[in-house]
Amino acid sequence: MRYSLCFAIFLAAGTISVAGSTCPASQPKNESTLLQLEQSWAKALEQHDSTTVSCILSDEFEDVDVNGQLHHRAETLARIPRRSPSQNHLEDLKAHVFGDFAYVRGLNRVTDPSGKPVAQVRFTDVFVYRDGRWQAV
Repeated sequence: MRYSLCFAIFLAAGTISVAGSTCPASQPKNESTLLQLEQSWAKALEQHDSTTVSCILSDEFEDVDVNGQLHHRAETLARIPRRSPSQNHLEDLKAHVFGDFAYVRGLNRVTDPSGKPVAQVRFTDVFVYRDGRWQAV
């Protein structure tokens, strides 16, 4: 019995550790956290890191691209490995928190790996504070 209990505790601790290393267990509810999250999101896209992006996007996530097309969470995550190599340069970031709701607006200057400008996109990302962390909706 003691062995089973210790093994169960070991498994639970391992699960928490793995889950904790993938998605943050909790985040402060402030503007600086949102600005860091936005930078992490941009870096994850550059590195084709769909695991990090999946932690940021809520199940209800919707994205409208520069062509006006709507993309849901699953489609957004599926497109990450197929993205062209690029670098995101976020500028003019500003976060606003209203209780469990927030938004971040900014400018993303996208360049190819050689530094040549590819696109310039002004954006607004909307977040909800759920289960102790910010998630993009």
